[in-house]
Amino acid sequence: MKRICVFAGSSKGNNEAFAEQTKALGQAFVDQGLSLVYGGAQSGLMGVLADEILDRGGQVTGVMPTHLFEKEVAHTGLTELIQVASMHERKAKMSELADGYIALPGGFGTFEELFEVISWAQIGLHTKPLALFNIEEYYSPLIRLVEHAIEAGFVPENNKEMILQADHPSTLLQKMNNFTD
Repeated sequence: MKRICVFAGSSKGNNEAFAEQTKALGQAFVDQGLSLVYGGAQSGLMGVLADEILDRGGQVTGVMPTHLFEKEVAHTGLTELIQVASMHERKAKMSELADGYIALPGGFGTFEELFEVISWAQIGLHTKPLALFNIEEYYSPLIRLVEHAIEAGFVPENNKEMILQADHPSTLLQKMNNFTD
């Protein structure tokens, strides 16, 4: 893996641990020579991660649709900022550039991006590792939902193995490096 796409909130949330652990993930990226691909915003956890990686001399590529440049305020200090026409193009471009995916805490947009790449993996459109950075148990309810869907017969049990998870950056990245489809 060389480039990882990270989905994250455009807010920092109400727990300082979210930003602290996001910074730790940024440090781990740089320590392991990984580049970031993300939505291109300067706000929220997206901006925290991008700034941490940039401050440590790492590489960051942002991908943002034209209509969000004004709303999300594009991060102007990135290594590369790619402007696309739509959200669909944004997700396709981020996926094209990335060797794997991580979801940080976030809201509906983060959930939507996460579930899209999970769905793509389920139907064989990619075999890239995808992981939940489970800071302060943020994704534990989602993991329980996946388990419930398995118990109810809507998700094959082996598909749960597609979703890696950890609450420490180096453990998360190690699981991604060890992932085999």
